[in-house]
Amino acid sequence: MSDETTPTVHDVPVGIEATGTRTETDSMGAIEVPADRYWGAQTARSLVHFAIGEDRMPVAVCRAFGYVKKAAAIANGRGGRLPQWKADLIARVCDEIIAGDLDDHFPLYVWQTGSGTQSNMNVNEVISNRCIQLLGGELGSKKPVHPNDDVNMCQSSNDTFPTAMHIATLLQLRTQLLPSLQRLHASFDAKAHEWSDVIKTGRTHLQDAVPLTVGQEWSGYAAQLAQAIERLQQSSEGLYEVALGGTAVGTGINAPQGFAEEVADELARMTGEPIVTAANKFAAQGGLDAMVGASAGIRALAVPIMKISNDIRWLASGPRCGIGELILPENEPGSSIMPGKVNPTQCEATVMVCIQVIADDLGTTFAGSQGNFELNAMRPIIINNVLHSALILGDACDLLREHCIDGIELDRPQIQEYLDRSLMLVTALSPVIGYDQASHIAHTASEQGLTLREAALASGAISGEDFDRVVDPAAMIHPG
Repeated sequence: MSDETTPTVHDVPVGIEATGTRTETDSMGAIEVPADRYWGAQTARSLVHFAIGEDRMPVAVCRAFGYVKKAAAIANGRGGRLPQWKADLIARVCDEIIAGDLDDHFPLYVWQTGSGTQSNMNVNEVISNRCIQLLGGELGSKKPVHPNDDVNMCQSSNDTFPTAMHIATLLQLRTQLLPSLQRLHASFDAKAHEWSDVIKTGRTHLQDAVPLTVGQEWSGYAAQLAQAIERLQQSSEGLYEVALGGTAVGTGINAPQGFAEEVADELARMTGEPIVTAANKFAAQGGLDAMVGASAGIRALAVPIMKISNDIRWLASGPRCGIGELILPENEPGSSIMPGKVNPTQCEATVMVCIQVIADDLGTTFAGSQGNFELNAMRPIIINNVLHSALILGDACDLLREHCIDGIELDRPQIQEYLDRSLMLVTALSPVIGYDQASHIAHTASEQGLTLREAALASGAISGEDFDRVVDPAAMIHPG
């Protein structure tokens, strides 16, 4: 079959009904591959040489490769470098990859060549063999659609893999992490408004402080989340620049002029993201700074989420011998030995997720510093860490909201009791009777077990009428 002849494309569902193995070849020679899989020789070799642990290349990367290969095929077809029927067929198979129909055919481990060459070839081989199947040809023959010459035309692993990394991360942030965070922020904001009139004792240094409302406290949580969301959006903007078109070292060898811009435009159209070609391909391929920046944005989310989760479990501690201001939903039994015990498990799980995200970011940061000359060869660990962090943090936010935040209630009598007993209300007396006299009253009340009012009146520094007028918690939450 010549490239000029438009072949018949058969409507064959995804899947290969075969058993045993078939022989495929690459530049190293022949190797057996499973007969019911679309991958070829280079994928098979990688499975032998890099069978390290159980960490597989995230399927999101392989789906992102679907966009990369489709954009390249469209550009190559439009430029006459590929026959239009071949470009269309490659694009059709790429759509199957993007839809997840071929997920089972991307088996490679994270721990592989640092450039991601084997994952790039895994995708190329799958596309090639799936195209051949649709044409009624012989799997593994590389005819009439060759994994290198056709699917990988005008490309290199060195520019396709970082481009797939950027696309996978952008899509993960847009479709999962950011929506989860926005829903969690909305829940905190709703609680802040609901509890805007409930006055409580503030705490600094883990000690009693002047009063505020529960709503004010929770508005702080909501604002921290809003600020972190904004930082994540800003830190991920570098992902819009993609390396595709730089080929091997950034010069664009074997890619025609305008190819980089054309494929970037196609990627923007397909993904809905404002993707552009990287202004400097040498930076885009020699470093992975945009990925490191996005990772830092995810880590910056984990920091306030951990702080807030810890606050919630401390404020809910008890119920009899802790702070006990919050009543958390009772999701499951908390102890195998203590009947009736219920623990703040959703907060604990969230804290552990945040710890993992911070650890992932540390690995990403270190890997990002390990680029040498025209290539950073630590790509697989970086994309695995970033996607892992985005996935687990997004899931944790949804579950924290659903199983904890939305169902939290206040123990109002407990909150009022703490407020009534607080010695830090004395702060309002300082402008009236002076800091030293106010401090003496607070210490006397603490040492003698008196109420603040009793100690103040006993000191003779203020009358009962003036004390009741000055020491008013409701006035203290909105001074001036």
